[in-house]
Amino acid sequence: MAAERTQRPAEAKRVVVKVGTSSLTSGDGMPDRQRLQQITEQLLSLHRSGVEIVIVSSGAIAAGMSALGLERRPSDMPTLQAAAAVGQRRLMDLWAELLESEGPPVAQVLLTQHDIVQRSHYVNARNTLERLLELGAIPIVNENDTVAVEEIRYGDNDRIAALVANIVRADLLVLLSDVEGVFTSHPSTPGASLLTTVEEITPDLLRSAARGRSALGSGGMASKLEAVRIASLSGVAVVIAFGDRPGALIDVWQGRDVGTYFPASRPRKAARKLWIAWAPAARGRIVVDEGARRAVSHGNKSLLAAGVRAVEGSFKAGDAVEVVGPEGELVAKGLVAFDSDLLAEIIGTKGGREVIHRDQLVVL
Repeated sequence: MAAERTQRPAEAKRVVVKVGTSSLTSGDGMPDRQRLQQITEQLLSLHRSGVEIVIVSSGAIAAGMSALGLERRPSDMPTLQAAAAVGQRRLMDLWAELLESEGPPVAQVLLTQHDIVQRSHYVNARNTLERLLELGAIPIVNENDTVAVEEIRYGDNDRIAALVANIVRADLLVLLSDVEGVFTSHPSTPGASLLTTVEEITPDLLRSAARGRSALGSGGMASKLEAVRIASLSGVAVVIAFGDRPGALIDVWQGRDVGTYFPASRPRKAARKLWIAWAPAARGRIVVDEGARRAVSHGNKSLLAAGVRAVEGSFKAGDAVEVVGPEGELVAKGLVAFDSDLLAEIIGTKGGREVIHRDQLVVL
């Protein structure tokens, strides 16, 4: 029998399960009914035990590729989005068939980064997901790949799973993968061993995880570790486990020593601030003086034009930018209120003009 963890996630009452492309498709890219059935049987068992379940499902693009006769993952955005449009319905049909035959209704929820960054969209997404769970349904979340751009290129839903875990205030996030968990080096390397518990994601761990991605999905271990960091900021524990392992979800929920376990390390932060920190690519940098650095990093203040010393890069109002101190050290990231040209004209000016409001700013 597998050993039990010191910090058991077995008390989890609300669990987000991310199922990656490699865990639900066969070699030809089509959804694999048998693999999906063994996952849904476990999900239904947890649901009958009183656990609220949210599924984050990849695989739409892979399913669409097979239906459209595409042998390789497309590199151009229109074809990727077309494949997603074809594959999403096929994927949802199978989820619904397997879950609703014995259990609760399922709901399709399509999100983009924009839905989390924009406050009104975030509130609507949170309210919808909460109400679905109250009604006993199982939400199945995917990125809205037919309109997404940056998301479709990166992450295989790992990051969105972490953000969903924050939105619904989950107790546990399970990332089902095509590997047993996180290893000390590449799993094919002689002597590589599984890390059963990771307290901190170190630079060395990130470097060892930066290896290739699968042919059908877009994620890899590096994107999963980034998702872990997001979830950790959200106060959510995470387990990365092998999706094909029989009973993996049940064992994880019961606190058995399966996969790699990452204890939650911090109080929850707002999902919207997490998107600011992790999702939008920084379009430029704002260099600030020492007084502004202290005000932002320790005083929970907005960044004012008076404290700006230089503007680097070209960006528009609403873009994400990095805030750096006098020595070039990264201080924060936020959504800027001015485009780069206008900001360059007002740097150092008095009058309290807010370059980045504190609600749009995340100290790093």
